[in-house]
Amino acid sequence: MFAVIKTNSYQYVVSKGDRVIIPALLGETGKEVEFDKILMIKDNENVILGKPYIEGALVKGIIKKTGKLPKVIVYKFIRRENYRRKKGHRQLFTEVEITDIIK
Repeated sequence: MFAVIKTNSYQYVVSKGDRVIIPALLGETGKEVEFDKILMIKDNENVILGKPYIEGALVKGIIKKTGKLPKVIVYKFIRRENYRRKKGHRQLFTEVEITDIIK
């Protein structure tokens, strides 16, 4: 059984026991989270599609880790113009372990 969830404008295919890294800060470590925007659920032979979301469906998970991803360097350069800009960015992330899919 797996489900397709939507959170923070991203879609993830998850099943029970999966760990998903979401590029946002959802809460504190150990806290339980629920995702209610379920686009699709597939059981062994049944497929349930939402229009756009499935009513009453939930995916539950536990936050395992939060922090920052490695730094990404953004460098702008125009030759012969003495134009150089260097910026760094570290994206916040939340690692969630999926515990249950309720349809």
